[in-house]
Amino acid sequence: MTDATRSPGKGSDAKINTDVPQSARIWNYWLGGTDNYEIDRVAGDHYVGLYPGIVEIARAGRYFMDRAIRFLARERGIRQFMDCGTGLPTVDNTHEMARRAASDAKVVYVDNDPLVLAHARALMNEGRTSYIDCDLHDPKTIMDRASELLDLSRPVGLMIIGVLGHIVDPDEAYGVVRGLMDPLPSGSYLILHDSTDENERFNAAQRAYDETGAIPFRLRGPEFIRGYFDGLEMEEPGLVTSGAWRPEVGPIEGESLPTRCGVARKP
Repeated sequence: MTDATRSPGKGSDAKINTDVPQSARIWNYWLGGTDNYEIDRVAGDHYVGLYPGIVEIARAGRYFMDRAIRFLARERGIRQFMDCGTGLPTVDNTHEMARRAASDAKVVYVDNDPLVLAHARALMNEGRTSYIDCDLHDPKTIMDRASELLDLSRPVGLMIIGVLGHIVDPDEAYGVVRGLMDPLPSGSYLILHDSTDENERFNAAQRAYDETGAIPFRLRGPEFIRGYFDGLEMEEPGLVTSGAWRPEVGPIEGESLPTRCGVARKP
């Protein structure tokens, strides 16, 4: 299936704002992409100056996602993936990771950034890739649209990589995860990666970024992140730092970074 569906929310009519830095564009910059503006590069460089480990966090999250997708596709038979908070394309993207693991994999992207949408339209020509233009604050609408694009009688791999901090209210953050997981069938999986508040230099860099006028991001503790998996069955090795989740060649970059990630099955 090749399709794009839009919610009636603010993402559909939004224009690209180059007056303030934007997290998707900054992460694109840190990952070596070119879809960013001068204001994003300045903010990104300032952040790196305060906490250089942020670039490793960005890369480690990407590597974790690739390993998790391959694990679910090859060992658990998952053929449908939904990536919420897609971000901008870089060297390797979710649909490319999924197709390498299983050529018949279907991917639905979810985001409400206008620049991401522009790239998503190009992906519509690749087949078996779809895009939902909707805000993460509205999980019900996301899942209503997803039901038109995915077979919700079959398991889905739900990916939420490094975006839940943008849901500032903690109760709402938990509610978003529940709102996305509840409509999915038994046997579906949550693939989640987030940064933590365990490093004071990281915390200070994030506070400085929030003061730029960009959409704020809340760093949270490991136990809070563990709560996203309540009611789910964690796959080994459980909730761990980025580099400790099923490393393929021993210890890898990012093992001790202030992050937590995990993969868990809906019973």
